[in-house]
Amino acid sequence: MPGSPLTVELERAALHAVRRSFDDVNGSYFRWALTPPSFELVDHGSRLGRWVGAHRRIELSRGLLTEHRWGVLVEVLKHEMAHQYVDEVLGVHDETSHGPAFRRVCDERGFDGGAAGVPKDPGSDDRHTAVLERIAKLLALAESSNQHEAQAAMSAAQRLMLRYNIEEVQRNAARVYTHRQIGEPTGRASEAERLLSAVLAEFFFVEVIRVPVWQALEGRRGSVVEVCGTLANVELAEYVYAFLNHTAERLWREHRREHGLKGNAGRQSFLAGVIAGFRNKLRLERGKSQSTGLVWVGDAGLEAFFRKRHPSLRWSRHSSRRGSAAFAHGERAGREIVLHRGVSQGPSGGLRLLGSGKGAGGSR
Repeated sequence: MPGSPLTVELERAALHAVRRSFDDVNGSYFRWALTPPSFELVDHGSRLGRWVGAHRRIELSRGLLTEHRWGVLVEVLKHEMAHQYVDEVLGVHDETSHGPAFRRVCDERGFDGGAAGVPKDPGSDDRHTAVLERIAKLLALAESSNQHEAQAAMSAAQRLMLRYNIEEVQRNAARVYTHRQIGEPTGRASEAERLLSAVLAEFFFVEVIRVPVWQALEGRRGSVVEVCGTLANVELAEYVYAFLNHTAERLWREHRREHGLKGNAGRQSFLAGVIAGFRNKLRLERGKSQSTGLVWVGDAGLEAFFRKRHPSLRWSRHSSRRGSAAFAHGERAGREIVLHRGVSQGPSGGLRLLGSGKGAGGSR
């Protein structure tokens, strides 16, 4: 395609990756009920995908590969597979393309059933906006040069989020959940990245998983962190992820200068130590909150949303670099981190967490 950053070879590799994603979705959500069709990359303007039953073909926009994350393409693929299921398995042909049968198939599997456009986050409500405004003020105070004042502000922000989530669950309100892929895709996840995912899941009211992605412009596989939760919690988790990655790298550079180190030997151990140190600090703070009666017992609604979205989970074990001098240095530095400056003005004038970006995602 003239002007496309994708070569013929990259498009062919991307289509192989699409087929692998089809197989994953087919097994996880449809119990292998779907017979693989052909796949084609097309230019349909604003249309992202289409199931063409007469030719047994799923068409996907090239723009999904060049303008969006891989997760968006997978969400569109799920949508088109739902159309295929209604057509070929249920045999429903007397309804509109996005009629009751299609909506039921999507609802049962947690797919986005929207008729057009990229899957979007749910809208903010007043409580969501109010809590982010209060978090904004507290994390601005956490920029104080006085270490005790900064720590007190960060602790207050943590208690606020804890209280907010406890009250939301206790209200038995209908909580609306979303998902978002955050950070950049990598190959094999480092220990620091795994620890950071654990920090988000343990303290920031989200479920976290690494999902496989295809890096279309590079022509290689990778993986990326996906977080699931309410919009407020997802946005905070995304900011914390970016903040801790940036801070850990800055601390490593300072450590190298202070100790006159050359090269990056010990970097991965140091970064892992930083995240581990911050995690230990948060555990101490959680103990203080529990002593005042603020105890988080989980969110059954989020667990159900996460299980529906990821019905086939696989767990793996990894080695640790703990015990090295670099890890110990990093852990000491991590205990001194103060989370601050958490929000900024978004393009629409509303509050958005720093570093936040949208991603994830018949014819549509």
